[in-house]
Amino acid sequence: MSAIVTVITYGSFDLFHEGHYRLLQRAKALGDYLIVGVTTESYDEYRGKLNIVDSLMERIDHVRSTGFADMIIIEENVGQKVQDIKKYNVDIFVVGSDWTGHFEYLNKYCKVVYLERTKNISSTMLRAKNYRILRMGIIGSGRIASRFVPEAKQVSGLNVQCVYNPNSESASKFAAAWDVDMIPDLDEMFRSIDAVYIASPHETHYEYTKAALEHGLHVLCEKPLTLNKAQAEELFTIAKERKLVLMEAVKTAYCPGFNQMLGIAHSGVIGNICDIDACFTKLESPTNRELTDLQYGGSFTELGSYTVLPIIKLFGSNYTNISFSTIRGENGLDLYTKAHFEYSTGIATAKCGLGVKSEGQLIISGTTGYIIVEAPWWKTSYFEVRHENPKDVERYSVRFLGDGLRYEISDFVSIINGNNKRAFKLTAEESIAMAGIMERFLKETRNT
Repeated sequence: MSAIVTVITYGSFDLFHEGHYRLLQRAKALGDYLIVGVTTESYDEYRGKLNIVDSLMERIDHVRSTGFADMIIIEENVGQKVQDIKKYNVDIFVVGSDWTGHFEYLNKYCKVVYLERTKNISSTMLRAKNYRILRMGIIGSGRIASRFVPEAKQVSGLNVQCVYNPNSESASKFAAAWDVDMIPDLDEMFRSIDAVYIASPHETHYEYTKAALEHGLHVLCEKPLTLNKAQAEELFTIAKERKLVLMEAVKTAYCPGFNQMLGIAHSGVIGNICDIDACFTKLESPTNRELTDLQYGGSFTELGSYTVLPIIKLFGSNYTNISFSTIRGENGLDLYTKAHFEYSTGIATAKCGLGVKSEGQLIISGTTGYIIVEAPWWKTSYFEVRHENPKDVERYSVRFLGDGLRYEISDFVSIINGNNKRAFKLTAEESIAMAGIMERFLKETRNT
């Protein structure tokens, strides 16, 4: 009599869908006895899986309902997989192909098998609630789009299905790299999805966003949403009229550490806020689009959304004066820009550069102390509150996971599902104000 082959797999199994069902079905087919580990909410949060909808018991029930699991266990911590494999004499560890290469260390204990994922999930199974998997497409196939896909996999409730780019060669390479469909016709893509992430060049954001909204799609658009205040107002009006979610993807706005820091700044712990100094610089190749696009390139259009963000969040959009100082390259584009803001209650400076390197700090100065967030403050994970006495320092540390895009994606999905309590992180009014600042910068520095 041959020995029983024991197989084990793990997952959140949130919003249980066809892909989960097929994974369990194929895992069961690899052996005689299938053990399924279902993760706890706290462990999901620790490992960066956001937006879990179903409770642990509901997720266990969904797994049990398939009939494939011979045993269901709960996964609570990082080191548990090795312990479980030893404890249950597991022969095969199974996981989806999204994790290819991540679990090679388990080969010393059992065989590791990566199963191909199910593409284009569109329906949920075994559910009583009214949630569904959000089918998402991407417009654009450059660097930021490539960061989006792995981050989206860390958010429950959506599935990235397809990509569009008028440059079909670029779209095809992206589709192959990330195992999504390349759809050459934009209208065809709009008909197959529920929401779209726009990661195309700045000047195309308005047209793509408007087209998507008019097709009834929710939109998450990379910054800057537009380079024109009237266009931003129009887009948010369309979204409101059609009851759609439109969000500008300034990732810092949605990060837990940044929001904690804003809350502390607003609390009065440093007294009245009088000055904000935000700096973000990185050295780009002079041949990249950011430094060759004479109309829409340059430091401020690329990085200004980040440095203006804390100023708008803390001082608001009713500044009394704004001016710009720039250092230009040979082609006229700004290699370094300072935007100077004056308010009735304070002053602020937003500094950004693609051809000049500086210390990238965020400093918020008040009447009784100051907050300092060291670079990269736009990925806030640590900051200090300092006072006149140099020994009087409060230190704060907050996890920042991955590239940080998962936070904006999580809020986007949650707001679509009716959780408007997250909408305060970057409001329509704030995005419109930032579009107005971009418009003014372009008019004053490029006569556009």
